[in-house]
Amino acid sequence: MGKSLVFLFLLAFFFSTISSIDSANSSCPIDFSYVQTYPWDKSLCLDPEGQHCCQALLSLIGMGLASYLRETSMFQFQSEAAQSSCLSEFQSKLGAASISPSFVPLCFPNSTQFVNNNSSCAGIATIEDWIANVGPTSDLDSACKNLTGFTQCSSCVDAGYRVNSQLVSIHPNSTKCFYFAIVYAAGILNDPKDPSVAACILGLPLSTPSEKKSSNNQRKIRLAIGLLGALMGVFLGFGLIIMYRKWDKKRKSDAFHEEYVSSLRASVLPNSGAKWFHISELEQATNGFSQKNLIGQGASGVVYKGTLSDGTSVAVKQILDLDSKGDAEFTNEVEIISKIRHRNLLSLRGCCVTSDNSKGKRRFLVYDFMPNGSLSDNLSNSLTTTKLTWPQRKKIILDVAKGLAYLHYGLKPAIYHRDIKATNILLDSEMKAKVADFGLAKQSSEGESHLTTRVAGTHGYLAPEYALYGQLTEKSDVYSFGIVILEVMSGRKVLDTTNSAFLLITDWAWIKAKSGNVQEIFDPSIREEGPKGVMERFVLVGILCAHVMVAFRPTIADALKMLEGDIDIPKLPDRPFPLGHEAIRSSPSWHSFTTSGTSAVSSSVMSTVSIV
Repeated sequence: MGKSLVFLFLLAFFFSTISSIDSANSSCPIDFSYVQTYPWDKSLCLDPEGQHCCQALLSLIGMGLASYLRETSMFQFQSEAAQSSCLSEFQSKLGAASISPSFVPLCFPNSTQFVNNNSSCAGIATIEDWIANVGPTSDLDSACKNLTGFTQCSSCVDAGYRVNSQLVSIHPNSTKCFYFAIVYAAGILNDPKDPSVAACILGLPLSTPSEKKSSNNQRKIRLAIGLLGALMGVFLGFGLIIMYRKWDKKRKSDAFHEEYVSSLRASVLPNSGAKWFHISELEQATNGFSQKNLIGQGASGVVYKGTLSDGTSVAVKQILDLDSKGDAEFTNEVEIISKIRHRNLLSLRGCCVTSDNSKGKRRFLVYDFMPNGSLSDNLSNSLTTTKLTWPQRKKIILDVAKGLAYLHYGLKPAIYHRDIKATNILLDSEMKAKVADFGLAKQSSEGESHLTTRVAGTHGYLAPEYALYGQLTEKSDVYSFGIVILEVMSGRKVLDTTNSAFLLITDWAWIKAKSGNVQEIFDPSIREEGPKGVMERFVLVGILCAHVMVAFRPTIADALKMLEGDIDIPKLPDRPFPLGHEAIRSSPSWHSFTTSGTSAVSSSVMSTVSIV
């Protein structure tokens, strides 16, 4: 009974706010004949103020909408005209059932109350939309069938909450997904006119058969009352058990949440200078995480621009996919960033951890807003009228090198970033570069190389030994840094799928350099800007850092000295031919590789191939 009241309240809120799908047909697509014949409790409409009657009528319309979904695959009406026609038909059936028709305009004053609005729940309007967002099956499909008792009803409610959390995590601005789950559970998974479905899912009050009043049946009435009382006692007991289990589950979840928050605060935030934000502060700063404030989205999270109450512009990153990854990446990033303070590393301004029944657990990281975006934006954005100048490119490369040098040598134990790439290098208002996104960063084991079972990073930037064997050292970051140098100096993409001869930027740059045409590597927009000797030095350092053999790469400290001209650059050591080179194409190994599809090619060639 408690669950029915919960559904009744939520359904009332649902139908008072949701919208539906569009149609040119003004006739009502729902047959409301059941209003006269269905055993619902009509006594509720004897209330002159109509409060309880409105709730019952909303449930009756919910039964109709669930049937409409079952027949047409559409969650709601197609037009205001269809709604108007249906309310008129509904009013007529109520009159025939001796219910005052005046309740209809009283209970449903909004002319678009049941007309589709794509912002209600992830743009869902049809069953196809539902499957595209939720999947072909969900928790509802197993929990909301065969509603034979209170336990099943409780499980169905819990499943509705879980599906709601799933949709909200994908589409944070959705507010009514739980109510879509109600209509889906009643109309698709069940017969909405089944009494157990009507009572549990739709919250419709049902009537009981009346007894004839006579002296001969008074004893039967008293017996029925006694049995009803006993039955209600049993139901109340079941209800209390269910309520206790839900309360205990929530209590344990809250306790775990509080323990996690306390641990995070105690171990990370006290000495970092970072602030613990309340979710309301971030909602206000981002206009409720509005789509208009969305400035970036990746595999690990979405980023919103926000303005704090003191006027400070910030970037708010919400970590996604918490169910599969847990809090590992979030906790890792908070712990890593809390230890670093360097002008070329993006520091943490604060974080936020929340957990509730409607939206589930959410994790947020707050950084200073970088007005000039990422290095990738400035290199590849065709809408940008001005390209990066040589002085800007030089400074960006040196900034990144200094940030990495601090991670490798300024901290004990050292930190390996593992995801150095152009999109993770941000530019402030003065075009100063800051290395960002430490979700994949890893602390070293006393400076020694080690193997990792989980290779993380981005194709094209991964060092071959790390991509192939999981061998992680400081030289893994150096390889990625070398790729970034070549990307900045040439303006060329890291992976070029349009040119079969040179897939990797490293192959292309190597051939140019070995043939004595280093200047052809320079981006055409900067070829006449800077001293050729200095620009050539930067390119050669990039090629050296991105060498496929670990032993030939410099440390980031030596690479920085080479860039600044403090030490000489050694002669470029030989490296394997690129996969598309004629010497490889004419070799037996190339024929073996292309015909068998196996990895029987030489290990050095395979190192070049496998990182793509």
